[in-house]
Amino acid sequence: MNLSLQKLCDVLELSHTELSVLFTDDREMRRLNKQYRRKDSTTDVLSFPVSGDGMEEPLLGDIVISVPQALRQAPEFQNDERSEITRLLIHGLLHLLGYDHEVSKREAARMEREELRLAAILSPS
Repeated sequence: MNLSLQKLCDVLELSHTELSVLFTDDREMRRLNKQYRRKDSTTDVLSFPVSGDGMEEPLLGDIVISVPQALRQAPEFQNDERSEITRLLIHGLLHLLGYDHEVSKREAARMEREELRLAAILSPS
């Protein structure tokens, strides 16, 4: 997973940016989702952007992934476990970069195109 994250950061020219990734369970994800999004349920991935203004190496933010949720939904996306976690990592990273599929259909399509592009780079056929 570390190599995938490093490659993503290289492709997106984020090599000098710091971010954290937390892999957690449904209980903690539900708590975070309720606290920050007012949704009392688990979810697959959450992103928390951080401004790094004035720092040598800017902080991009935090990505939180629910591993149990990722494993449950992997078949829905025709992914194995690793591919699903990678897909969620890409999704969370794009949110940190300002992409937001909930804003409009156009933005959702834009984000999906970028997700597919990055996924292809990480796993070329």
